[in-house]
Amino acid sequence: MTMARSSASGVCRPRVAVTGATGFVGRAFIEAMADRYELVGLSRAPATARKPFPHQWRRCDLFSLLDVERTLAGCRDAIYLVHSMMPSARLTQASFADLDLILADNFGRGAARAGVKHIVYVGGLLPEGQALSRHLDSRREVEQALGAYGVRVTSLRAGLVVGAEGSSFRILRRLVERLPVMLCPGWTRTRTQPIAIEDLVALIGGAIDHPEHQGKIHDVGGPDVLTYQEMIADVAALLGKNPRMVPVPAFSPSLSRLWVSLVTGASRSLVSPLVQSLRHEMVAGDRALQRALEIPGRPWREAARDALSSPSSETSASALCASVPVPTVTRERRRMLRRRRTVRSVQRLPRPEAASAEQIAHEYLQWLPAFLRHLLVVDVEGEEQHVARFRFRLMRRPLLVLELARERSNSQRALFYVTGGMLARQQGRTGRLEFRTVPDGRYVLAAIHEFTPALPWYIYLVSQALVHLLVMRCFGAHLRRVDARALPAAPRALPEAGRDEVAHSEPASA
Repeated sequence: MTMARSSASGVCRPRVAVTGATGFVGRAFIEAMADRYELVGLSRAPATARKPFPHQWRRCDLFSLLDVERTLAGCRDAIYLVHSMMPSARLTQASFADLDLILADNFGRGAARAGVKHIVYVGGLLPEGQALSRHLDSRREVEQALGAYGVRVTSLRAGLVVGAEGSSFRILRRLVERLPVMLCPGWTRTRTQPIAIEDLVALIGGAIDHPEHQGKIHDVGGPDVLTYQEMIADVAALLGKNPRMVPVPAFSPSLSRLWVSLVTGASRSLVSPLVQSLRHEMVAGDRALQRALEIPGRPWREAARDALSSPSSETSASALCASVPVPTVTRERRRMLRRRRTVRSVQRLPRPEAASAEQIAHEYLQWLPAFLRHLLVVDVEGEEQHVARFRFRLMRRPLLVLELARERSNSQRALFYVTGGMLARQQGRTGRLEFRTVPDGRYVLAAIHEFTPALPWYIYLVSQALVHLLVMRCFGAHLRRVDARALPAAPRALPEAGRDEVAHSEPASA
């Protein structure tokens, strides 16, 4: 079932899942489109979500492929608005690009298994013929991963989105509010093509409603092309400010990250990739979708004026801090992460040509005791070698116990649950280790999710956590040298697609 009937009108409406439903674009879409679609909001913590509410919330951890499959069930379309710039565990050992890749890979796989027909992805404008920043290259990688498993993907590539609660727009405003004298490094003279949030929301709806425009990449933007310095000057004029702007010749991304973060209060995890991308001109190419849908876009100054005067926007810097904070890690989130004490690690390793995830996982189980031969033993048990016990050479009690989830593994993904051992604590969801190949074929992701260490936290940080990074770095070097034909075959080939993850799913009480 992918259509839902409106009780008021009896009209069937498409059921649309919204990831990032609590974010800026997600909330705007839900508010504008509640009468047009049956909306399903996906959130890790629906109970804490702010209004407007979708028609239903579904609890979903996008790092769990099982969660994605379950929560997308019955949805015809899905909107992907996810950026992994906020921590999801107390310790995260991963780059934002690797986190974004594994999330998008989960979503593409899960959407295909759940029967979703169409994904709308809102990414970033990509300049042609230039080496991209890590942030923009990650946006392109996400785009490719979403469409790698057969679901039709419509990509809307946008620059700065103008709205009272848009993070980039709020950063511009805070710079104006707080700096009477403003240093203007090279990136402030880079051109961009902002788009009003109302126009972006209308284009997402247009992509859902018009199949002839689906499965394509569309550059979108407003009618105006400006430099960041011009936008800052316009925001200052609209606020009645007159900051002095002092040009600085160098781009100096490190200095820019520091002062933008200090002045605006935005987290460095948010500011860093954005500043790196500002060396690129973010100008839309052919805006064919906007012409076809007759949505030319609102002028920049008009959209900025409305954003500055909206009810959720205040004129003073202090009120702005209180009412519309720039995304950062709140005290409540820090406390929650400290309580959970979970670890997430995603490491991108080279993939031997044509090697399956299954082969790489079994190579790891054979390589690790050889690498730590004077210290560690790995006992592999069961007819299908599906249980691995890691122990010190002179001890019988295991440090870690891994159990292969055969029903959730396939040739592209080998999934192990952490089911015991002295170094693991069972708390909440079961910890898991996975090896998965990614669509471009060059890499395999080695990832740990929901792992709760048994060691005291700060001892764990300077021991087990560092050892894990060292081991994965060395295993990556090993994979770079190995010939795929020399990798071991698993005792029995895994299926192409697993369906039922039941043995170690989230506890019913969670």
